[in-house]
Amino acid sequence: MNILIVGAGIAGPTLAYWLARHGHRPTLLERAPALRTGGYVVDFWGAAFDVAERMGLVPEIRRLGYDVKEVRLLDRGGRRVGGFSAEVFARFTDGRYISLPRGDLAAAIHGKLDERTETILGDEIRTLEDGPDEVRVTLASGGARSFDLVIGADGLHSQVRALTFGETSRFEKYLGYEVAAIEVAGYRPRDEDVYVVYSERGQQIGRFAMRDDRTLFLLVWAEPERRSAPRDPAEQRARLRERFANSGWESARILEAVDTSDEIYIDRVSQIRMDPWTRGRVALIGDAAHCVSLLAGQGSALAMIGARVLAGELKAAGGDHRAAFARYEARLRSFIAGKQRAAERFAGAFAPRTSLGLALRNQLTRLLSIPWFAERAMGRGLRDEIDLSTYA
Repeated sequence: MNILIVGAGIAGPTLAYWLARHGHRPTLLERAPALRTGGYVVDFWGAAFDVAERMGLVPEIRRLGYDVKEVRLLDRGGRRVGGFSAEVFARFTDGRYISLPRGDLAAAIHGKLDERTETILGDEIRTLEDGPDEVRVTLASGGARSFDLVIGADGLHSQVRALTFGETSRFEKYLGYEVAAIEVAGYRPRDEDVYVVYSERGQQIGRFAMRDDRTLFLLVWAEPERRSAPRDPAEQRARLRERFANSGWESARILEAVDTSDEIYIDRVSQIRMDPWTRGRVALIGDAAHCVSLLAGQGSALAMIGARVLAGELKAAGGDHRAAFARYEARLRSFIAGKQRAAERFAGAFAPRTSLGLALRNQLTRLLSIPWFAERAMGRGLRDEIDLSTYA
């Protein structure tokens, strides 16, 4: 089948890889004029490691990734008030846990594609007409094409979802936080292989030292009202100063460093909850279908898992997209629902809204050095209870 995949992040290229392996002809459409590299650091573990192994990606992922040693929580004066050894992640995942820039993961996956996949950059869908025998789309560039299936892999603010199911507001569950990720050069101090965190009531700043003298900052803050994310760099910096200008620790220095960055990512912390994920000849995968939120830490991994399941079910169904779509949802829905519930509970740990909640969070992180407590607090969440051997 000729299959259009909209979005060249994580889910889209993974799906294109497996569809091509199964004899289909994927076309990958990306709005950005070039594939993104770098970006905020994501955690990669679980069943996605099985997918990556079968794609021959694990050596590259380990080369690009970071072996985080510690999460260190500090007070206003830079004194340690909590934290834990990151060895707990390796213990519960049998060493199959790595942190790496999201854009680098996407580029590595795209590097596995060959001439069987057509890639179109710098264009996007304007209209989509789902018919009984084909899906006809028009592009911003003015072209029109027809496909057997269209797959939306275009993230939280999916255009495919909006054209097929309705506006994002119908499906978005806002979790009450906003987040910003910024990468800058030459920041000091640096703490190699340590994720350093400073928290106040309702807000948090984290920094992580990256290669080539780069530092990644992740800022999270509570925001009761759902707001649109600013896209203009001046407006983005103004929003960060509005929230963190009077904060302690290194906040003033970090805001000065942010002024030197040309790439600032700001968005709401939200989930996508919708039923179903498919309609006619159109399906959604990854964040477009079931975003767990950026703070969940596993969005990229879940995107790869979903892509593998959808491709596998299309192969098993022998081209019957109705049967494949139904089995894709049946296989993933309860698994994803559990991840979303866990992410919603976990979101508050990033920026507790009260002094008591902050003190309790800090103390609980110290207890993660106790094996039975770590198992109860984190063990289950780090194990993916889904079997992908069906698609081996």
